[in-house]
Amino acid sequence: MNANEGSISSGPIRVLLVDDDPAIGRAISRLLKHEGFEPDYFEDCVPAVEAARTGKYCVILSDIAMPGMDGIELMRQVRRFDFDIPIILLTGEPTIDSAKKAIELGAYRYFTKPLDNQELASAVKNASFAHKMAQIKRSSAQAMGRPGEAPADMLGLMVAYDAAVATLWMAYQPIVNAADGSVFAYEALMRSESKSLPHPGAILDAAEELGMLDDLGRRIRLLAPVPFMQKGNEALLFLNLHPRDLSDPQLLESGTMLAGFADRVVLEITERASLEKIPDAHATIAALRSRRFRIAVDDLGSGYAGLNSFALLEPEIVKLDMAIVRDVDTNVTKQKLMRSMVDLCRDMGIKVVAEGVETRTERERCVELGCDLLQGYHIARPGIAFPTVNW
Repeated sequence: MNANEGSISSGPIRVLLVDDDPAIGRAISRLLKHEGFEPDYFEDCVPAVEAARTGKYCVILSDIAMPGMDGIELMRQVRRFDFDIPIILLTGEPTIDSAKKAIELGAYRYFTKPLDNQELASAVKNASFAHKMAQIKRSSAQAMGRPGEAPADMLGLMVAYDAAVATLWMAYQPIVNAADGSVFAYEALMRSESKSLPHPGAILDAAEELGMLDDLGRRIRLLAPVPFMQKGNEALLFLNLHPRDLSDPQLLESGTMLAGFADRVVLEITERASLEKIPDAHATIAALRSRRFRIAVDDLGSGYAGLNSFALLEPEIVKLDMAIVRDVDTNVTKQKLMRSMVDLCRDMGIKVVAEGVETRTERERCVELGCDLLQGYHIARPGIAFPTVNW
């Protein structure tokens, strides 16, 4: 995501320079010109940010301490529209805190004044190379139909995450009874209009990196029940929990909308993640069940500590990993594996969901092998509440 996305700059290295001291600004401009760069100098951050929107610069050099908008806020503003351009920060009053903050937020380099001419010139050249490489990678991703990478620095990630959460919405995918295709439940799935964090995994990774998993989980739990209340839908709601959600005290609060119809909520916990590091996970699961929530193990068969998951969660429902469901109509090994899992779950009184059903023949084989419930694109794609089932 940048103002000049899709085009790779060439020619002289253009530098946007910001410093509120005209004498220092002119001196650095002369230095940059002497080294073969093309600097544009601004005394104020506001017009500098607008100039950066043109996408014609390879590098930004900015003083940190300035009246009004400072260098850190300039970084924040630029990252709203350009995740790639390297920003080098300068300061005449170096402190450990300012250096640490600049690097943590993603400044490409941090220099103290007076500047070492050769060191600064080398940093600008290297920054320009990094900028061009980032542009090439994004162009390559676009050409191959893949979304671009998430922002590389912390400040860019914060901006991208805020934008993703601001456009967050919930899609719903039906889970149907295998016997007749009637709707048993809807799974709530996180979606966003964000292009920089284009799928749920990217948003979750960003939340984890930023320490925002609790806030994200709370927002999802706030949004997911709304259509059921507004439209009076009597189906169950399947809702994914990140293992970290089990440590959030708000999960057990009685006054939330989710808690208000807990007897119709199935909380999905993936088998791919370890629960052993979650404090008091067993007590939390017991407390959730006492509040009439049901528990499901997601991604069964993905190979991570399945026995531990069953012992801890004692689920009422399991969802077979879609890797098992894929091509189950033609793969004899997968058929035997599915049959074994279904028989074991039936002996334990656990319902089985075949997740990721994409063809009629996969659906028919899952029914034949004893799956209780079905979910997948062949049944219905996720959409606004509530999609129509294809049966």
